Amino acid sequence: MSWLSGSRNSAQRSGIITVLDVGSSKVCCIIAKLLPLEGSRALRHRTHRIKVIGIGHQKSQGVKSGVIVDLEKAENAIRLAVDAAERMAGITVDSLIVNVSAGRLKSESASATIRLGGHEATQSDIDRVLAAGARQALKAEREVVHSLAVGFSLDVEKGIRDPRGMVGDTLGVDMHVLTADAVPLRNLELCINRSHLTVERLVATPYASGLAALVDDEAEMGAACIDMGGGSTTISVFMDGKFVHADALPIGGNHVTMDLARGLSTRLEDAERLKVMHASALPATADDRDIVAIQPMGTDESEQPLQVPRAVMTRIVRARIEETLEMVRDRLNQSGYGSMVGRRIVLTGGASQLAGLPEAARRLLGRNVRLGRPLGVAGLPEAAKGPAFAAPIGLLIYPQVADFESRGSKGGIFTRATGTGGRFQRVSQWLRESF
Repeated sequence: MSWLSGSRNSAQRSGIITVLDVGSSKVCCIIAKLLPLEGSRALRHRTHRIKVIGIGHQKSQGVKSGVIVDLEKAENAIRLAVDAAERMAGITVDSLIVNVSAGRLKSESASATIRLGGHEATQSDIDRVLAAGARQALKAEREVVHSLAVGFSLDVEKGIRDPRGMVGDTLGVDMHVLTADAVPLRNLELCINRSHLTVERLVATPYASGLAALVDDEAEMGAACIDMGGGSTTISVFMDGKFVHADALPIGGNHVTMDLARGLSTRLEDAERLKVMHASALPATADDRDIVAIQPMGTDESEQPLQVPRAVMTRIVRARIEETLEMVRDRLNQSGYGSMVGRRIVLTGGASQLAGLPEAARRLLGRNVRLGRPLGVAGLPEAAKGPAFAAPIGLLIYPQVADFESRGSKGGIFTRATGTGGRFQRVSQWLRESF
């Protein structure tokens, strides 16, 4: 498959991009066409319209808290999801942009300077200073997932957003470098390679979710995006329109399901159904009167189900949700960005759809909270327009915002899994040139 369809000199160039979201509860593959946008209609960071032409998703297997735990099962789920998207789009996929939430994601700050000698700053100068900053963050058994420029400086002038074409003696950069353990990343790449596919780029789940769900003003003034998935909860912080911090917790919606299954002594699939249909993160006055029928584990289907007050379920769910939100609050405060986020939190991910969760988060985090849905994408089926699909939609947006990121084509800055220097770099170049 080629990123480009048609000639590079065509007036209406369009590109095909494929993304894969490997989560603990679902595996989702989306194939989309990027079409040039008129400047007056473009959102910030959006140079192209995104039109989905193929989508496939499967129940995740062999993945726990974002980590591959069974290669064969995970490979099978990936194959089925990609095959469904290929059939719908009518094209064959050979490479993808993939999200990553495993590997103990950790944010660090780095800075670097290079000599310009009074000449204009060029793209190669920017690449050199970004590579120098990214090298500082490399540690044993850790790999750089993102090394993003937060701000540039020329001599003593700070806060420069784009130094290209400006003159000075010294070009400096302040960077946000996101690293992860190498082994989970390599196993994710191996699993995708076994499906006869290649990884073009790994993108952190919190970054992708923030790109999809935050509106321009939120990213500019300061906001946090909390992606509550099945096996993990990730946090991203945006300031001045930049991705400045990320964190991950190995706890998610599947833990709520497990608590219900244990507390009510029922099967996992019944516990999941009860969570979706009846559970709430907030108590209600009618909970003691509302009775829910529960099929006990190991009993005959013909036996009478147990009658349990809904209040019992609510107590089990509340305990886990409050624990998760308290951990998120503590991580935000420890990051140093707690005060900068202001009063804005956006919730994404499948687990964020639990009834009463925004209100519980508002009370525990002490901030305004809203559910985030993917913005500005055409062709999505109705089922894919909710918070659960924020991460894969963010992966579609990512190539349009990857301008000031160290590409690592020389010197091995990025893990082998990222596949930089291939089609991803070509599509980024094409995106910059085609508007």
